[in-house]
Amino acid sequence: MKLSKGIKIATALKYNIDEDDAPKLIGKGKGKVADKILDKAKENNIPIYKDEKLAKQLEHLEIGQEIPQELYEAVAEILIFISDIDSKIK
Repeated sequence: MKLSKGIKIATALKYNIDEDDAPKLIGKGKGKVADKILDKAKENNIPIYKDEKLAKQLEHLEIGQEIPQELYEAVAEILIFISDIDSKIK
């Protein structure tokens, strides 16, 4: 999520290590759509990771597109963040 001139941006990624070569963009939106993405994540106990620069880069991808290699490092930080949360829950 990011705020740019007061406009919220949200993106959603999905990654299945057994099926995907790289994480895929499964949702993106600005303003009210961004709010709905965030609300849906909260309803489903999906962790929210805030990174303004990454959100801006991801919003240019098409839905269903794998993230480009140049974003692997940034997205790896998200996967570590989620892994840490998962390990605390278990």
